[in-house]
Amino acid sequence: MKSAKELAGAAVCTNTGTTTELNVADYFRGNKMDYKVVAFEKADEVVAAYDAGRCDVYTTDRSGLAAQRTKLKEPDAHVVLPEIISKEPLGPAVRHGDSQWGDIVRWSLNTMIIGEELGITSANVDKMKGSPNPEVKRMLGQEANFGEQLGLGQDFAYNILKKVGNYAESYNRNVGPDTPLKLDRGLNALWNNGGILYAPPFR
Repeated sequence: MKSAKELAGAAVCTNTGTTTELNVADYFRGNKMDYKVVAFEKADEVVAAYDAGRCDVYTTDRSGLAAQRTKLKEPDAHVVLPEIISKEPLGPAVRHGDSQWGDIVRWSLNTMIIGEELGITSANVDKMKGSPNPEVKRMLGQEANFGEQLGLGQDFAYNILKKVGNYAESYNRNVGPDTPLKLDRGLNALWNNGGILYAPPFR
């Protein structure tokens, strides 16, 4: 099977009472396909039911599918179909009302995204300190006072890139094609590389 469009009449395992359950209903209805929902409360119950053959297909967030596939008896015998049937963005969250912490978390992620865009990696960040690019200079604490504005040191972005790496390094290390999750970048690619990942300029 290569497409969700081939799932007419399928039994679909999912979590009850979730947006995933609603998304699959919308997808099948929108494509005029019949299906049977097999819903469970807990994710592990859904995976166990799918692995036992109680349903033909299992649906949840794309990253969740990749992670849950590693729990199956024969992970490589299963594929994540290419269709993305809903928008379920995942990202960092902070408690409402703590705007300084929110800014720090947001700009930590932005640093990794912009680092990738500018070609700054954990391996070359020291060399990049000598770049003539004004945005690189601001980012690595060579100019302006961006870190101070966040209540951090001027080297906060340098430290993130040196110790964690840019977004691509982190993605590939944790969930990328060479990990058990085997997720390609897809829409998580940079905006200038066919994806939707974008961060405002570092200024």
